[in-house]
Amino acid sequence: MQNKTFDINRILVPDQLGSAIANKYCSWDNARQKAKSTWKEIRDYVYATDTSQTSNALTPWSNTTTIPKLCQIRDNLLANYEQSLFPKRRWVEWLGANDDEEEKKKKDSIEAYMTWVVNRNEFRNCMISLLQDYIENGNALATAIWSDGRIEHADGQVDTGYVGPLAVRVSPYDIVFNPLATDIRRTPKIYRNLYSLGEVAKMVEHESDIEAKTAMKKVFDYMLEFRAKVGAHQGGTHEKEDWMQIDGFGTFHEYLTSDYCEILKFYGDIYDQETNTLMENHEIWVLDRHKIFLKRPVRGDFGYAEIYHSSWRKRPDNLWGMGPLENLVGMQYRVDHVENAKADLLDLLVVPPLKIKGYVQDFEWGPMEKIHTGDDGDVELLQAEFDSQKLNIEVAQYQEQMEQMAGAPKEAMGFRTPGEKTAFEIQKLENASARIFQTKIQQFERDIIEPLLNSMLSLARKNVDEVTVRVLDEEQFVDFLTLTKENITGSGSLRPFAAQHFAEKAERVQNITTFWTSGVAQDPAIAVHWSGLKLSKLFEELFDLEDYGVVSPYIRVAEQADQQRQMQSMQEQVLAEAGEPAGLAEDDFDEELA
Repeated sequence: MQNKTFDINRILVPDQLGSAIANKYCSWDNARQKAKSTWKEIRDYVYATDTSQTSNALTPWSNTTTIPKLCQIRDNLLANYEQSLFPKRRWVEWLGANDDEEEKKKKDSIEAYMTWVVNRNEFRNCMISLLQDYIENGNALATAIWSDGRIEHADGQVDTGYVGPLAVRVSPYDIVFNPLATDIRRTPKIYRNLYSLGEVAKMVEHESDIEAKTAMKKVFDYMLEFRAKVGAHQGGTHEKEDWMQIDGFGTFHEYLTSDYCEILKFYGDIYDQETNTLMENHEIWVLDRHKIFLKRPVRGDFGYAEIYHSSWRKRPDNLWGMGPLENLVGMQYRVDHVENAKADLLDLLVVPPLKIKGYVQDFEWGPMEKIHTGDDGDVELLQAEFDSQKLNIEVAQYQEQMEQMAGAPKEAMGFRTPGEKTAFEIQKLENASARIFQTKIQQFERDIIEPLLNSMLSLARKNVDEVTVRVLDEEQFVDFLTLTKENITGSGSLRPFAAQHFAEKAERVQNITTFWTSGVAQDPAIAVHWSGLKLSKLFEELFDLEDYGVVSPYIRVAEQADQQRQMQSMQEQVLAEAGEPAGLAEDDFDEELA
């Protein structure tokens, strides 16, 4: 009798190291199931249209209205975080290691190149996705890759596309690491990726290392043969290993018969028991959770895998952070609960239940209807006690508390707190109430954007031959600058100053306004020590006018001198014209009269 069950384990040829990495991935992923369920609950509330799509669906109320307060807080934080990160066009600064003339030229070239990179839609969209993770999940992770968007056709023509570094979001659901480590750079990481079979074949084809390409080709052929054997069997399957349950595919057989391939990318230090060797700072790719696809030291200029992480609220002794919405879910539950209870009570007032006593003939409830009862029969309305004002106040209080606890001040939404205030008082209150907001966005900028920009520049130094970028000159005319690898190679680092600049600017405006309106600055003994040029530079920075070149040393004197020269030239021209004979000659004039 032919067996109806196909044992996949019979044709498996697993690598011990690959299976160990897959088991470690499952172990770390299972340890954070509670966190993943919390992330799912938050996402359900953010995108819910009624309470039937949330954990509030089990309440006995007939009304299922949800007040999207979590969604509003999330949108408010996202909009203001984005505005703080990108307050102006140029927000990237190169800090060189020295101050010679050559480094100054490289500074201009590097800043021009990176400004061109970060002003592209690809970078802005990636930052928005990272901010969404930062708010909804409390954890944002990113890395950088090199993108070559050129397409070469059979006739030799090449369609130009973007060629340069790209920022890539790493989903918190797709990466695991040791949460007890002090820093994500110092802990092994396993990053899960799904590719089509064609994409895997393209990886093998484009691998530049001949030895690695040969090994990858051998594993790829094994994978195709392995899948062909599984796909040819139409009966049941049997697998012994728990880690064979691939996320999102059900059974291992269903995964193998799909068009996708999972690659677990391991980064860090690992000990191979099969060969008794310690591999430090290695990159190991595991195919189908059992086969080593690629193994080599981590590439890069920084000595570690360039995956960067930022958590909104850091936990002690745990790298997985907490988001601003996580401890507001219970309050959202309460808001929806009270709102639907109020709606149900209102329904009871509009259509109240009836208390029927004794014998009462069947009747239809409605205006002017007659109800016939027996001697002891009676029909009575049951009116519920209802104070809508108290419930409305309770819901409003909960919503206000949720807004404050998320670190989003009312002024961030354009609303002003009650009471008459001077301009100085308003600015002071805004700065004080927005400290949580400013701290969190500066933390994101420091943990994610700054190392990510330096990683993107490192990729550009390795891969750029020549690139032409679009820039604006001092007169705000479009210009194109051609850069080579040498132009963007220097000693130093990139630093974003957007969020920091945004907070400092508000405080500086407040302090300067207070100083100049206090009358102290009008004292000649004090004013004589203030630099007019440096004050002009300060105001140029405060009002984001650096790109327009409106401040230049003694430019007004030069302009006035030029104005005088123009006036003098025009006056000389007028005098010269006045000295020439004007009108018609005398003979011509007589002819005109005749």
